[in-house]
Amino acid sequence: MKEQKAKILLVDDEPDILEIVSYNLKNEGYQVYTAENGEEAVKKAKKKIPDLVILDVMMPVMDGIEACEKMRKLPELDKTIITFLTARGEDYSMIAGFDAGADDYITKPVKPRLLVSKVKSLLRRNVVETDESGNVKNLGDLIIDRDQYKIFWKKKELILPRKEFELLSLLTSQPGKVFKREEILDVVWGNEVVVGGRTIDVHIRKLREKLGDKKFKTVKGVGYKYVI
Repeated sequence: MKEQKAKILLVDDEPDILEIVSYNLKNEGYQVYTAENGEEAVKKAKKKIPDLVILDVMMPVMDGIEACEKMRKLPELDKTIITFLTARGEDYSMIAGFDAGADDYITKPVKPRLLVSKVKSLLRRNVVETDESGNVKNLGDLIIDRDQYKIFWKKKELILPRKEFELLSLLTSQPGKVFKREEILDVVWGNEVVVGGRTIDVHIRKLREKLGDKKFKTVKGVGYKYVI
């Protein structure tokens, strides 16, 4: 997929935001479609099959969280990247967004150039490389199948949002190794993007809730590691 031809669905109930963001994205050669609420966004996403959806959280008719959940249930949007662009920067709001299936969470205000850089990074879809044994990794109670984008924990299948999956894949690629925060951002989020320091922490917190706190160790001031 070439970035210049990527299709982007921008969803916000503020006309000024739609106009400004659309203008900057179109200047980069993207095909930009807009919607003013979650319900309209879901309908338009089904029709256009965008490469990226940028969603506000607080909107009339249907909010962004519900719209994201509905999109994630549509097979035709399986490869679509979803990020929130919202003024809601609280931890609980970010967690709700990631739980709904979002790949990222951007807080307003954000400068147009930074947003464009963020979009480019998201569309680049950084893929975490697997080892020579193939795309299925067996780590005892944990099995990671990259081909099918699935994980099995204690024989039970768990569904992870894309960024949680890629973060887990990175940490388990070398169990016991401490991955620095800068390296995690580079591999999972892209080396041209600036995200808040809480982004990694929120994702680690969600993985701990699903796989157990003891599997993920924090090395203060450095980063994280996965422990078998």
